Amino acid sequence: MAKNPASIWLLIIFLIIGGLAGSFLGQLLAPTFPVLDTTNTIGIRPGVLDLRFLTITFGFSIAVGPLTVLGFILGYLMYRKV
Repeated sequence: MAKNPASIWLLIIFLIIGGLAGSFLGQLLAPTFPVLDTTNTIGIRPGVLDLRFLTITFGFSIAVGPLTVLGFILGYLMYRKV
């Protein structure tokens, strides 16, 4: 595993792809398996910086379900293989 900055971006890409795939699969299977529909929202509420001529809003949130976490883990394992 390389320590260059490109490897950090590769890790982020793998985690995003794994999380998206897990979320998609969770929503697809939720009607059949209701336990997969449980999610927790983690994040920071939006904060606004108003400079009169420019308004910037900071914040993020992520809805994490069981298959989303599994997707993150698989994304990390795929990153370790590369």
